[in-house]
Amino acid sequence: MKQLSFTDAESHLKRKQTRKEKFLNQMEGLVPWGVFLPIIEPFYPKMHKKGRQPYPLETMLRVHLMQNWYTMSDPSMEDALYEIASMRQFARLELTHKIPDETTILKFRHLLEKHKLQEKMQQAMNQIMVDQGVLLKEGTLMDATIIHASPSTKNKSKARDPEMHSCKKANQYYFGMKAHVGVDMYTSVAHSMTFTSANHHDVTEAHNLLHGEEKLIGGDSGYLGADQREENKDVSAQWLIAERPSSLVKKHGTGTIYNDKKATEKIKAQLRAKVEHIFRIVKCQFGFRKVKYKGLAKNAAQLTMLFTLANIYMMRNL
Repeated sequence: MKQLSFTDAESHLKRKQTRKEKFLNQMEGLVPWGVFLPIIEPFYPKMHKKGRQPYPLETMLRVHLMQNWYTMSDPSMEDALYEIASMRQFARLELTHKIPDETTILKFRHLLEKHKLQEKMQQAMNQIMVDQGVLLKEGTLMDATIIHASPSTKNKSKARDPEMHSCKKANQYYFGMKAHVGVDMYTSVAHSMTFTSANHHDVTEAHNLLHGEEKLIGGDSGYLGADQREENKDVSAQWLIAERPSSLVKKHGTGTIYNDKKATEKIKAQLRAKVEHIFRIVKCQFGFRKVKYKGLAKNAAQLTMLFTLANIYMMRNL
């Protein structure tokens, strides 16, 4: 048995379990380590006889997941491993041994991005959800959320990120990117996702959010006309797309027909609300409200990981 440092030993004696410890203990049992680790292992540096040895793969994956759960930069993640005992315990690290520095944490993230391993883990998670009956594939709800980016030009290049763009929503302009997500109609877990600049219209991504086995497809008014597009002509599912409120008055006035249509739209809204659950986890639970990197590719890789982790988090109650 390894000798514990005084700090780690004291943490074992404390009486109260913190919220962070409860969350990490919960994730310990939910994350499919036996599925994720073999996906990364072929690309991870091997142990060798001479020179500096790589950290255990499982330790680096655990650090990477915590970095996403708590929206930490590489330097702040390194500091947290020194300062927070529960994080060290989750990563299976001790102060009596070396702690991964910010460069090591950075290189591990770049390794995942280079080989698109986040996408492979997301696909593997989809299969797990199908096997466990969480992903039912009977209906898909679609939506998109704006992820903000800094519009400032006070940087080295004196320019905004060229891959981010502005869009107008509710008479207000936003600068950044969009995360388009397709979720299961019953369990709200995400099975499909794409990432574009913010000015990309929702309806153009509808076909990428379907798995092809749906009987029902739901979405807000941003997806009006999706069923008429060329790429969706072979989709046989029923489309349940919300009408724009202003168009209801123009078409039906304010009489009985209008009231009936309004009641129908309320039912649609209640159904579509389930797609917001996973956005709440990513933005509120994990705190990802603003992009951390430049370019769509890096941010798309992180968001893919975040939505995969959000699915795992949602499965705790399913």
